[in-house]
Amino acid sequence: MVIRTEGLSFNFGNQQVIKSLALQVPEGSIYGFLGPNGAGKTTTIKLLLNLLKTQHGSIHIFEQELQKNRISILSQIGALIEQPAIYPHLTGKENLLNRALLLQVPAKRVDEMLNLVQLSSAANKKAGQYSLGMKQRLGIALALLPDPKLLILDEPTNGLDPNGIIEIRELLIKLVRRHQKTVFISSHLLAEVERMATHVGIIDKGELLFQGSIKDLEAISQPMIRIETDNTVDAANLLTRKHYEVTDVTDDHVYVSYTSRSQMGDINTLLTQNGYIIFGIGKQQKDLEKLFLSITQNA
Repeated sequence: MVIRTEGLSFNFGNQQVIKSLALQVPEGSIYGFLGPNGAGKTTTIKLLLNLLKTQHGSIHIFEQELQKNRISILSQIGALIEQPAIYPHLTGKENLLNRALLLQVPAKRVDEMLNLVQLSSAANKKAGQYSLGMKQRLGIALALLPDPKLLILDEPTNGLDPNGIIEIRELLIKLVRRHQKTVFISSHLLAEVERMATHVGIIDKGELLFQGSIKDLEAISQPMIRIETDNTVDAANLLTRKHYEVTDVTDDHVYVSYTSRSQMGDINTLLTQNGYIIFGIGKQQKDLEKLFLSITQNA
């Protein structure tokens, strides 16, 4: 395990914000740390980076205890918390050169990082003129400059437009698959994390409600096929006769348990061939709130 915590708890005054957290982050994974705003995600990350002092429990990173091996551990971690620390009056390349000088990293790493995060064409543009997505990618390049084994990112897609979110997602997947990094990423967006994560931990009110692989999460989250059609009751009866699991019927929609994309195509074909008008069909995931309810009810 790249990250392992046992009984990790933290209080701000009388308020307990982290409750006996037991994280297990496997090497080579993209670990999505999910939870609503105020759940304790950023506090946990600050504890992992030793920005907050551990009060109760233990933190092991790279199988070493954090307090006793702080410098050697942190030298192998790249981090981006909230907004990247960028000098807006410098170019993207100058920002990286400045950091490289500070960290005593060879200057050739700068061009490698610009290429990796696809900012080579904007290398000589002032960072203050970058879009949000470009700033986040530059922040990740800064975090990757010393070639860390572990990358810790706190809400890296916050405030990004859809293109920016896709850029960050593709970059993180590439880092793990091609560059053998481990990525720990916090988010309050379930759908976004599901598109890139291999493992997930779900936290709420400082407590870890779920931890496991993305397949384990899918088994709990039970995605649905949402079908908008002109006659929902008759369509639902037809689907039931054809042995599809209909979970809900409203005036406008039929909901069927999702198993695969091909199943969705088969349902579309079946309904169309039987004369139903399909206004829309698509996969719908439970939102975090409903997922929390499922997990707590199953606990």
